[in-house]
Amino acid sequence: MAMLVADLLNSVVMKTIGIFSLLLLLRVLLSWFPGLPWENPVLAALAAITDPYLNLFRRFIPPIAGLDLSPILAFLSLNLVSSLLRALPLLLFENASYTRYVVG
Repeated sequence: MAMLVADLLNSVVMKTIGIFSLLLLLRVLLSWFPGLPWENPVLAALAAITDPYLNLFRRFIPPIAGLDLSPILAFLSLNLVSSLLRALPLLLFENASYTRYVVG
């Protein structure tokens, strides 16, 4: 039972990270178009969701020649967290594959 709950929670978190990654990618791509009206409610919502996360990395990586490299570190850290979370059920339950077949 605990493994099923862990799998469900892991699945929800992984899907959330995937959606956030897509929003982050959209934000990065749209930043290449300087004339976009960021006061537009949709664009403002996108910026409000993604900018706090990007700002964490902008403190460590300032723009170089006008190019913001912080999204690279942001994507790398999301990938690292995603990989760790994928492995977490296996770390928590020694016989995770056996438990999955017995319980579910």
